[in-house]
Amino acid sequence: MTGEQAEAVVDLAAIAGNVERIAGATSAAVMAVVKADGFGHGAVPVARAALSGGATWLGVTSATEALELRTAGLTAPVLSWLHSPATDFAALLAADVDVSVAAPELLDAVAAAARATGRTARVHLKIDTGMSRHGATADGWPELVAWSRKYEREGVLRVRGVWSHLATADSSPYGVTAQTAAFTEAVAYARDAGLDPELLHLANSAAVFTAPRTHFDLVRAGIAVYGVEPVPGRAIGLRPALTLRTQVIMVKRVPAGTGVSYQHTHVTSRPTTLALIPLGFADGIPRGVDGRAQVLLGGRRLPIIGRVAMDQCVVDAGDLDVHLGDPVTVLGPGDDGEPTAADWAAWAATNPHEILTGIGTRVPRRHEGKGTVASDAGARGALPLLHHGRKRR
Repeated sequence: MTGEQAEAVVDLAAIAGNVERIAGATSAAVMAVVKADGFGHGAVPVARAALSGGATWLGVTSATEALELRTAGLTAPVLSWLHSPATDFAALLAADVDVSVAAPELLDAVAAAARATGRTARVHLKIDTGMSRHGATADGWPELVAWSRKYEREGVLRVRGVWSHLATADSSPYGVTAQTAAFTEAVAYARDAGLDPELLHLANSAAVFTAPRTHFDLVRAGIAVYGVEPVPGRAIGLRPALTLRTQVIMVKRVPAGTGVSYQHTHVTSRPTTLALIPLGFADGIPRGVDGRAQVLLGGRRLPIIGRVAMDQCVVDAGDLDVHLGDPVTVLGPGDDGEPTAADWAAWAATNPHEILTGIGTRVPRRHEGKGTVASDAGARGALPLLHHGRKRR
């Protein structure tokens, strides 16, 4: 560990290896989703590692995230998919970023940016097939398609893709079947109207391994890239890439009946040793996990007790011989018995995504291991920018 009191160590070889496993499970091209700063792992180094592992696309949700990748020198195809009419589409087009559109008003804004920049926008139309979140409704799809075709004829944009997002790929094959049917119907309508999208994409991490009929031309892998198994109860062989480490900064022996932290939600039942660690809810330790969550200290899992504070929390070390500076592993791959992100998700009644993305920015990230490359061309070589579609076998 560095001189910092805590650090998140990211294994880039694990990222690359996870992407290789994902790519091996499909004949489609692979998009590595690196939104939310690479799920808290660091978007740029993760993107490079993912490309070296066989991904040919990168996915983000915002213009800021997309432009960060371009500023770092990454030239692989990027899709950005959550926008408002105020989005600077001109900057995205100038940076060769594909944009997702789900409403005619946004399509108008993209077309205006294309005219202003003299660039032809590459657009992926999104259809809502059952998530009831982002995406055009079935009733709104004909209008979106019609305006897209109009702008294609004008020459200001090209509909490069049609896509949607699955709601239950990790739990219900019936929902996947219904959404796939709705997606296929929407694609057929778009083609009948004169559009010719080269990329169809529907599958998320779970569907990569459970629903091959959803793979089409491109799969979008998110949580699986980071080594979290996307299907509950099914081990695919992914490796968690992030380890959160800290150290003991205070040790005290207390008698039975000692209240711990705010509101004394925990009172010791016996004489015990308390070990203080400098991570709290501002650093990603969920506030309400006292009495359930554990960390690895002295080769043993020990419980966090008392209310988690903004900057610190207390570990009940019992009669363990603990000293200032002793290393503590908060989460990791589980190799040494430390909790995993999945364990923390269970304790906090959430998902591993929230645990990983919740690790605060004041915890420095340290990237180690092979998997990063000098450019996004990757160890396997990159395809030309405008031709990343179905992976060649």
